Amino acid sequence: MIAVSSCLAGIECRYNGSHSLVTKIKELVVQNKAVLICPELLGGFSTPRESAEIVGGTGEDVLVGKAKVIERSGKDVTELYIKGAYKALNIVQEINAQYVVLKENSPSCGSNMIYSGEFSNTKTAGKGVTAALFKKEGIKVISEEQFLNTNLV
Repeated sequence: MIAVSSCLAGIECRYNGSHSLVTKIKELVVQNKAVLICPELLGGFSTPRESAEIVGGTGEDVLVGKAKVIERSGKDVTELYIKGAYKALNIVQEINAQYVVLKENSPSCGSNMIYSGEFSNTKTAGKGVTAALFKKEGIKVISEEQFLNTNLV
């Protein structure tokens, strides 16, 4: 069993109400080989919601209190991102997931790249809050691009 970002299976849960469908991932969900997680919804957000970026570092920095997740309007939503990450971790641990496929560039789910925190549409190397927590807990995390370029399933 694996876990996947809900948006990658076609669920319209991204901040702007869209999805990021990857057909191969949706097929795994339909075949009951993958469980859906959306850390942002688990944290208490609704869809649509204001865009947010990590300001002052990466997901690792958020987890240790050195950076924050801030909405475009300036509202600090760090606690909701952390809450969602831990709820997603509980699900992943319950199903004993072999690995997790998370949506790249997201302040929650980015596993290699996130937005810079300047709201300038600029990406930087780093992990989102959930991806950082999973890595800290020893859970293998890959992006949708990595998933499509491997033979993991």
